[in-house]
Amino acid sequence: MTQYLEFEKPLAEIEGKAEELRAMARANDEMDVTTEAKALDAKAASMLDELYKNLTPWRKCQVARHAERPHCKDYIEALFQEYTPLAGDRNFADDLAVMGGLARFNDQPVMVIGHEKGNDTKSRIERNFGMARPEGYRKAVRLMELAGKFNLPVITLVDTPGAYPGKGAEERGQSEAIARSTEKCLQIGVPLISVIIGEGGSGGAVAFATANRVAMLEHAVYSVITPEGCASILWKDSEKMREAAEAMRLTADDLFKLGVTDRIIPEPKGGAHRNAAQAIASVGEAIAAMLKELDGKNAAALVADRRQKYLDIGGKGLAA
Repeated sequence: MTQYLEFEKPLAEIEGKAEELRAMARANDEMDVTTEAKALDAKAASMLDELYKNLTPWRKCQVARHAERPHCKDYIEALFQEYTPLAGDRNFADDLAVMGGLARFNDQPVMVIGHEKGNDTKSRIERNFGMARPEGYRKAVRLMELAGKFNLPVITLVDTPGAYPGKGAEERGQSEAIARSTEKCLQIGVPLISVIIGEGGSGGAVAFATANRVAMLEHAVYSVITPEGCASILWKDSEKMREAAEAMRLTADDLFKLGVTDRIIPEPKGGAHRNAAQAIASVGEAIAAMLKELDGKNAAALVADRRQKYLDIGGKGLAA
């Protein structure tokens, strides 16, 4: 069953009625509901178009967080071949919120790293809802160093509400680990490509997304803090998250205009969760195109390209 978001409730009613009619027809062979069901389907399709035509920033946040949206694990299983996971930071532990390893993408050897939120209660708890601890970022640094050593492109898949802010994480140097991961992104002399597949939250996302090319799915979000957190700080009221989302310019369109991201990947009608296979295929096409753009550049050119990209951020939007 599809999980409907709050703003999709009218759509849920129509699609629910269509399914009820079909269930009645399945129970009674003599009942023909084809015409009525098709009329409801057409009405639902029209409503879906209308709902997603101009999503507000807050609604985009809701879509980006949808529980059925494809996650890092889904992308790796569908797009990469011969994936060999690599675990641990060689210092403290293995952080299951970060997954990564060697793989092939279109027969090209690569290193893939990403945040994994999990897809049910058990896996979400194991993965800490995609909120990495210091050992997760130190694992990412280790994998990026390995990729640099063997001249392998690095592909990162970002989907996190932010780095884990717990006491243990702070004691083990959370801020330093995030900074080291961001620094490593800027240093490695291989192509580095990042895709924001859901939430790109704060330094926890930047630590993977300081890349030569950054793409965002159409309904993904990328910001320094969640709208709820921003509202709590500015207005002392987390219920003002809608106003915060409007002000934060966290959507793919806003960030493309500012030069923070380089490409917007279209999603299926109704969001990636309604047609995961199509969304994953679109991400695969974007990764292939971005790898081609960087093909043939030497290490010095890649590092310089990355550095200049971040020096230029904001100028494009400010000039407009």
